Amino acid sequence: MSDAWVLGRARELIAAVQRTDPAEQRRVTALLDELLEETRRRGEPMLVAQLLRASGLARLVTRGAATEAEPLLDEMLTHTRRHGLALLRADAHALRGRLLMLNEQDDAALTEIARALALLDDVPAPEVHFGRRAWDRMLSSALNDCWIVLNQLGVYEAAEEVISRAHQAIRDSAGPHEITLQLMNRVKMLLGWGLRLERVGRTEEAGEKFRTAASIAIAVEAPFTESLFPRRPDVPAVDQVGMLAASLALAAPAAAHIDRLRRLAREQGYPHEKSLVTIALARCLAADGRTDEAIGTLLEARRTAAEDASQPSMRLNLLRELTVLSGGLGDTDAGGKTDAESGETSAPSLLAEYAAELEAELWSLRESQIATLNTRREHERLSAEHGAITQQAMQDPLTGLPNRRALDERLRTLATSTESDPLSVALVDLDGFKDVNDQHSHAEGDAVLRVVASTLRDALRGDDIVARYGGDEFIVLLPGAAKPAATQALTRAVKAVASLPRHLSHGVTLSVGLVCLRAQESAEEVLSRADAAMYQAKRRGGNQIASGLAGDDGVRQPRPEPVGERGATHSQGTDPTAEAGAHP
Repeated sequence: MSDAWVLGRARELIAAVQRTDPAEQRRVTALLDELLEETRRRGEPMLVAQLLRASGLARLVTRGAATEAEPLLDEMLTHTRRHGLALLRADAHALRGRLLMLNEQDDAALTEIARALALLDDVPAPEVHFGRRAWDRMLSSALNDCWIVLNQLGVYEAAEEVISRAHQAIRDSAGPHEITLQLMNRVKMLLGWGLRLERVGRTEEAGEKFRTAASIAIAVEAPFTESLFPRRPDVPAVDQVGMLAASLALAAPAAAHIDRLRRLAREQGYPHEKSLVTIALARCLAADGRTDEAIGTLLEARRTAAEDASQPSMRLNLLRELTVLSGGLGDTDAGGKTDAESGETSAPSLLAEYAAELEAELWSLRESQIATLNTRREHERLSAEHGAITQQAMQDPLTGLPNRRALDERLRTLATSTESDPLSVALVDLDGFKDVNDQHSHAEGDAVLRVVASTLRDALRGDDIVARYGGDEFIVLLPGAAKPAATQALTRAVKAVASLPRHLSHGVTLSVGLVCLRAQESAEEVLSRADAAMYQAKRRGGNQIASGLAGDDGVRQPRPEPVGERGATHSQGTDPTAEAGAHP
């Protein structure tokens, strides 16, 4: 199975898991888990992140399985941060937002979406090895995952901005599946938005949203027939997808829609579309004079909706529809005037007034949520920008390793603390590097430095610190490593560089000076000793490790008081693993 096949199969399974019964959802999730294990064995970071997303998302849309998604999303966030996959890291935050919505933690979900959007506001250029279409598809998926949470929260203006960006991302390269997904998402948003506008009395605007949704539903028909969504051939999309049928019914409620809506209400549909179908069905029943049937339909849906905590705004839409049909928001008298207009203060009129005031307050809170989202988004963006500037100040731009400034700070911290005892310090210099620049080019020399830096980092222990000291010199700090352990780790590095293909290394090798930090020794002093040991390794022919004084084993002993003038000593070595002898 090629990587492309694995990814394509995952996309098919994700499309299927969102519209099937729970037993089939579990089977699909198990298949995605198998693909995830396969990608973990291969170890390609981008592919692993995408399969973590697929497995986590499958659980988010499977009833009762959301808690199983949490460790996968945590792993996805850690993995994408470690490998610098900003786009998929944003998607991890968006999916965490979806999980928090399921747990009724709306404010925390809003924060996760702010973090995701802050990352997406500064999307990096596509990876060189990644095709533009695949990159655009990932960007659109991340934006869609943000959109889902914003739509569930009912902050439709923000949701509209995000879904427009998702459309823009795939405008030039979208296939039928992406087009279908975008159109259906927009229909769902417009229907929810229209219902929300009705609750604050803006019925004309609501009607416009419903009519727009209906026109989009008609446009879905062509791409739907070629999408990845489970479907019946030769059956119109509006007869298979509840939200599309609901859009036509809400735009013009009539008895003609009843049979189709009733059938779709019984079927397993996409998440959150059942409430839309039920409201549309109730309006069509009421338009046909079958109010009692409409109320019964809404009562049944209310019991189902009570189990779903992920879309509070839609639950309120259901309750409002039920209350209106039951006459709970006040009726008109025989002359066409409401109780309030007649000057009466009946219970229904008071209830209607109370409901109107509550809706106005909820609308105000919704606007406050949008302001909160924008504030947090800007805060996250500025924090990321500050972190990037700080990282740049502490990072060598050529190799990506910590630079001299970062090294000095870290070494001073370790030198004044005993928590890292013993602390070994190595100065690494490249043998033959000058010839690379002289015989080839400085660009080739830079490429060699990058290869050696990466090889050093991979050969050493996880907690070891590798920094570029300047030119072709590197410093390695090995906290908690006495000289034997440090020698073993550095020997791996020396052999790894010597074994690099010649077209990558141009034959450079390493001369390493290894010493251990002494009690009360400054950073400058330990680096000076490491430098002297490195020159001893170089004088012995290079491609080896030279150590400090005999007895310099990493245990910090109090320094003796200097007697007279201190002389420098150098170590000698005969092979990469030999420690040098000492001379008085």
